[in-house]
Amino acid sequence: MTRDRFPRGKSAIVGAATYGMGEAPGMSSMDLAVSASVKALSQVGLKPSEVDGLFIGLPDDFLSGLTFAEYLGIQPRITENNRTGGSAFLTHAMWAALAIESGQCDVALIAYGSNQRTASGGLVSAMRPSSYEAPYKLSRPVGAYALATSRYMHEYGLKREQLGEVALAARQWAQLNPDAFMRDPLSMEDYLKSRMVSDPICVRDCCLVTDGAAAVVMVSARRAKDLVARPVYLLGAAAATDHRDITSMPDLTTTAAVHSGARAFAQAGVKPSDIDVVELYDAFTINTLLFLEDLGFCKKGEGGAFVEGGRIAPGGQLAVNTNGGGLSCVHPGMYGLFTMVEATQQLMGLAGQRQVQDAKLALAHGNGGELSSQATLVLGIEETL
Repeated sequence: MTRDRFPRGKSAIVGAATYGMGEAPGMSSMDLAVSASVKALSQVGLKPSEVDGLFIGLPDDFLSGLTFAEYLGIQPRITENNRTGGSAFLTHAMWAALAIESGQCDVALIAYGSNQRTASGGLVSAMRPSSYEAPYKLSRPVGAYALATSRYMHEYGLKREQLGEVALAARQWAQLNPDAFMRDPLSMEDYLKSRMVSDPICVRDCCLVTDGAAAVVMVSARRAKDLVARPVYLLGAAAATDHRDITSMPDLTTTAAVHSGARAFAQAGVKPSDIDVVELYDAFTINTLLFLEDLGFCKKGEGGAFVEGGRIAPGGQLAVNTNGGGLSCVHPGMYGLFTMVEATQQLMGLAGQRQVQDAKLALAHGNGGELSSQATLVLGIEETL
């Protein structure tokens, strides 16, 4: 059995910002990432020259760590652009915490940006079929998530209306968020009549296609108190994976979040029922159900019933994806870093109309590939240390 010595509460997020959400014509992915970064740094009076740890992973630049340093005009001690899909930025937070604790860097900047909506010609997809899948021409990534949804329906009797509850809740949260890209009312009738994309997934089951950027600034817990009134401490962080392609997934109804979540909760010394705010990577509605189950908020097979009656919507029992998520707020290719920004803003009390009252503990969860890479963070205010 491995020993887990994650430095609980030794590092903290002090700045968190988004930029260009929705459409940002004329800006490159790096322009967007840098703009969000400068905004996050300025929140706490820091300059790019004070950053010595860079973490980034752009969709159209596989050497983005080097480009990022060049763009900022700095020579960081650590440059990291690990790519595990949308979960990458939560793994960046894990490595940043370890680097800060070991003295490898003092100010870590984690950033992402994408102009996928307005870029001419679009972006090259990271999804590629294996030799076993190619003859069947499975559409990617939506076809992969349709497979998981179909299997879940077969195993547990999931109804389309229950998937609809996820989409409706996300839209209701988005309507409280002035930065959300899609804020029009969405009814269950609208959802059920929506165009089918890959049976049983309709267009309202799918994330948005937008531009956008996000960034967070991390420092040691000691320094955090000098920079911000309400730091957000990283209490637990873990990642897990069990496949690359959907056809190699051991069980289409269970993700590796079972493992990343359990380790992150153990590190933090808390349990799912302690969490006030849950930010999940909802590239598709099935994601929200799978992650609620795999992270321990409800039992396997009970996700559909769990979200009924507006339970995860504003005013419900559990605040989930309070910015509107990838389904209604923003999804510029990879959404993981936005879960961290929203969790941070909630714990700092800066979420405006969508603010969850007395939020002390938050969970941010990222997903990469075809339910392939899972990463979980548990975040808390000083009271939780």
